[in-house]
Amino acid sequence: MRACPECGTGVSPSRLSCPACQQLLHKEELEALSQEAARARDAGDVESEVTAWRRALELLPPESGQHASLSGRVGELSRRLEEGTPPGTVPEGKTRNRWKWAGLGAAAALAWKLKAVVAFVLTKGKLLLLGLTKSGTSLSMILAFGVYWTAFGWRFAAGLIVSIYIHEMGHVSALRQLGIQASAPMFIPGVGALVRLKQYPVDAREDARVGLAGPLWGLAAAVAAGLVYLASDAPIWGAITRFGAWINLFNLLPVWQLDGSRGFRALSRPQRWGVTGAMGAAWYLSGEGLLVLVGLAAAMRAWGGDAPEDGDGKAFVQLLVLVLALAGLSAIPVTLP
Repeated sequence: MRACPECGTGVSPSRLSCPACQQLLHKEELEALSQEAARARDAGDVESEVTAWRRALELLPPESGQHASLSGRVGELSRRLEEGTPPGTVPEGKTRNRWKWAGLGAAAALAWKLKAVVAFVLTKGKLLLLGLTKSGTSLSMILAFGVYWTAFGWRFAAGLIVSIYIHEMGHVSALRQLGIQASAPMFIPGVGALVRLKQYPVDAREDARVGLAGPLWGLAAAVAAGLVYLASDAPIWGAITRFGAWINLFNLLPVWQLDGSRGFRALSRPQRWGVTGAMGAAWYLSGEGLLVLVGLAAAMRAWGGDAPEDGDGKAFVQLLVLVLALAGLSAIPVTLP
């Protein structure tokens, strides 16, 4: 413990009312986090390094040059986390001859795909179960289930709750991948659910990854329900599929803090017009009226406001896939409760 030059006492959290104490504490914490990040970098632990730097960002004034420089470092590390490539290494895929795989048989390709599917189910299934262990999530989920049960019946209520939960856990998965701390999902009956961020994305690319992860996971849930509907021909599964797709389509509205707005933030102006055009085509093919509202909001966002010169290609493709796939699922000819 160091002595504060102003108040003469040891620096501790109990003396945070003294500005000099605050400055010394922040300096000590920054030094400790810098050393922690350096150790993680030397060990090749990208996740621990980016976590340490994000915590350091919270101690720096947002307008400072050090904050801007460190944000750039965090953005670089999060890209490496997304690519699964440790610093200082060359991505394996770039060193391989693409034609090497041309001669592989269908059986080998199928085995590889099955392996990927199994790995996805094991890792993401574990994350889904982990979310249910949080008391706030489970209690608010039960409360929301009771409200929806009263309005729609227990079967549709259960499907709706699961769809919303999977959507929110998509956000949680992306946040964990980027090393951003956040709360577990909390359900709000009649509204949906939310995840409170304890740290924030450092750039538009990160924001788009977090924002679009929810609809992508929601799309997967809707597709799964749709497959059950095709196999069973039970109308309740068709209703769950259609409403789950509709909810995620609504979230693509590029306004306020909705997921679509966060995705649009990373798009260049031509990319925004491309997504808007896809929304118009999806409306024409599906007849889903919600796409008129989403498309108008997208056109306004494409016409005005700031847009980066170099848009994010991955966010662009994800939005195109989401618009077309969700529009198709929302057109299932079943009656909603």
